[in-house]
Parts: sequence; C-alpha cells; structure tokens
Amino acid sequence: MVISAIATAQGRGGIAVVRMSGEGALGIAKKMFSRKAEYVPNVMYAGEIDAGAFRDFGMCVYFRAPKSFTGEDTVEFHCHGGTEIAREVLRRTLDLGARLAERGEFTKRAFLNGKLSLSAAEGMVDMINASSAAEVRAGYLLYGEKLTEEGKRLQALLLNALASVEADVDYPEEDLNVDSRKEIGAALSEAEAALAALCGQYAAGRKIKNGVNAAICGKPNAGKSTLFNALLGYDRAIVSEVPGTTRDTLEGTLEIRGVLFRLTDTAGLREGADAIEREGIRRAEQAIAGADVIMWLKDDEPATFPAGTPVIAVGAKCDLIRREDCDVCVSSVTGEGLDRLRELLYERGYGRENEETFLLEERHYRAAERALMAVRRALEAVRGGLYAELYAQDLREAYAALGELTGETATERVIDEIFEKFCVGK
Repeated sequence: MVISAIATAQGRGGIAVVRMSGEGALGIAKKMFSRKAEYVPNVMYAGEIDAGAFRDFGMCVYFRAPKSFTGEDTVEFHCHGGTEIAREVLRRTLDLGARLAERGEFTKRAFLNGKLSLSAAEGMVDMINASSAAEVRAGYLLYGEKLTEEGKRLQALLLNALASVEADVDYPEEDLNVDSRKEIGAALSEAEAALAALCGQYAAGRKIKNGVNAAICGKPNAGKSTLFNALLGYDRAIVSEVPGTTRDTLEGTLEIRGVLFRLTDTAGLREGADAIEREGIRRAEQAIAGADVIMWLKDDEPATFPAGTPVIAVGAKCDLIRREDCDVCVSSVTGEGLDRLRELLYERGYGRENEETFLLEERHYRAAERALMAVRRALEAVRGGLYAELYAQDLREAYAALGELTGETATERVIDEIFEKFCVGK
C-alpha cells in the first residue's frame, strides 16, 4: 500500500516536500507530474505538479526499491512552501490511491525492511526532538548504529560461548575441557566489562536528554540571584539587598559546550524565617537534593550536602572581598570568574569523559542491565566449575536482552511506542 504525507514542517516556507512510499508510488507520480519520459532513479526533475485544483511548478524525484530510505519505491514532490499548496498536493496523492501515513510510518517501514535498526530509529527521533547540541550528537551516534554495532559484537561473543556450552549439554560424555572453560570465561569477562561500561554511560545519557540540574545555594544576600542572572545573561531573578527576597525556586537554562544546564536559584538557607520563607527553604532543600551539581556561595559556616553530589565552592562578590578557600572567585558585576565557573559546571556536572555517550534511553539501559546481570551469573557459574546446563539459560537471556537494543527481540508493543514518538511524514 502506498502511504503519503507532508514531510516538512507545517506553515509557510521556501519549499514543502510531499513524500510517498510503497509499490505504486511512481504510478501515482506519473499521473501528477508533467514529465512524459522515463524516470531515472535518484534524479531530480523540474516540471509541473498537478494538484487537482491548481498546478505548481516544482521538482520530482524517484528512489527505486531497495535503494531508498524505506527500502520501498519512494517518490518526493518538492513544491512551493505555502500551506495550501502542500495540502492540495497531498490530497491529490490520496485521491489517486495513496493512504495518509501514520506517525513514524516511513521510518517504521525502513526498520521492518532492514534499512536501519530500532536503536538507530530512536537516535533519529532524539535528533529531531533535541533541545541541545549534545543531544543531537548523541542521537547521531545512535542513528549511526553505534549501539547496534556494540550490541551485535557482544551477541557474537555470547553466541560463541553458547555454542560451546550447548555442545556440552548435548554431548555430556565429552565434557568441556579446561581450555574450553577458559575461553568461555574470557569471553564472558570481556562481555561483562563492555556491558558495565555501557551501563555506566546512562548517567551521562540521562543528563544529555534531560539536562544537568545545577542548584545555586547559600545564605540570604550571598549573591545567588545576581549570579543566577549573570550566568543566564539576563535578569530572571529579582535582586535586592533585603534578606529573603527569593522565596521560591526560580529556573533558567543555558548551554555549555552544547550541553543543556537547568539552573535553579534557591531561597537563602537560614534559621528563624517566617512561614512563607520556610516553604521557600524547603523547596530549596528539595532542589539541592535533586541536583547533579551544586554551586555553593561559600561563607564562614560549614554546610552539608547530599553525599556523592559534586559541589563547587564559589567565592561571590570578589570585586568587594576575595576568598582564598574556594574553587572559583566570581564577580557578577565585573564578570570575573564566570567563564571558569562555567568550565567547572561542565566538568563536575557533566564530565569531559562523556563526549562519546550514546546510551540515552531508559529502555536501552534496562536491556543492557539485564544482559549484564545474566552474564555475571553465568561467569560466576563458570568460575565455580558448575555444569554447563546450569548457566546456558543465562547466556540465552543475555543474548535476547542485547537483541532488544537492535529490535531483533523487541516486542511489537515496544516497536509501536517508539514510532509513535515521530511526527507524520517521517
């Protein structure tokens, strides 16, 4: 069945693209486009597009199966970008027998026809929906099959180990020799290390996808709101010399090296506040507890923060007084130290080692985690000298879990949920 949709964003623009895919797409195109000669694949032709109610001068290109994005015969009309022009061209394709495509159906057909893996499709939608350059980069690594390649490499390791194990199960009289056990143990050790490293990426991947939560905290009048405004580059928070002016958390975003940071300006932490200010302090403590990195405007009193959360000690108002016991001294008035503070936010809140992260989705993490747990059970059994049939199932479970990354063993429900994230026309 031929499907059709507008592949470009709705609204006015220079060009709009109407895409068709499926057996018969070229036949519909020939009824709409003015070219009378044969259509050479991958060549853009100029001519008139018959939209029924009017004609538009545009372009037509034909991609012959299987050398197309979907793996099927595909045709694109490139018309002028007026809203009604694209709608009428689309309507004409439907009148001639095409069906309106569902959300993500072009990409789903590409997946079903073996043109890309399930994780590559997820990388594509991550790129489309990205809110930072880092998310685009990570999505592109997914789209470029980085995760699929790693998953298949690990599956090959497990398959070789499983072949030896199943031979022992089928022919127990021959038993696994010492060399075979060593080879299986070495393969599982390699798989365990790789899966542990893959799972370790998820913390960074979550930050790429959701942003790094950075809380600014300190005593009243420490300069939190002024620093908040200075980092954002505009006045978001009210600044006053009156203590307790900030009574609620304020949020703003900025990008550092393409990574999105979600800054939270919090109420000053102090005793003896009134009821409204106490609620602000409670919310401040909540923001601090959920932060990936904390900017503490240091004073002479000790402070306690959540274990494991990086803390940047900031000496504020260094144009007035300079502290020597801080990670960085800043002046929101002169701008001194702000670049260094951004560097520290990036290093401690995100990390230089995370540049090649491509494990973004919780689905990927859960699958990799299940594979890791199964491999560890099998490895423990091998080292303990247990019978092969006692860990053969663990190897099968690990193999199947890795197959979920590529879509090889993903359920229909999971596949449908992924492609529902796409827009119509993609």
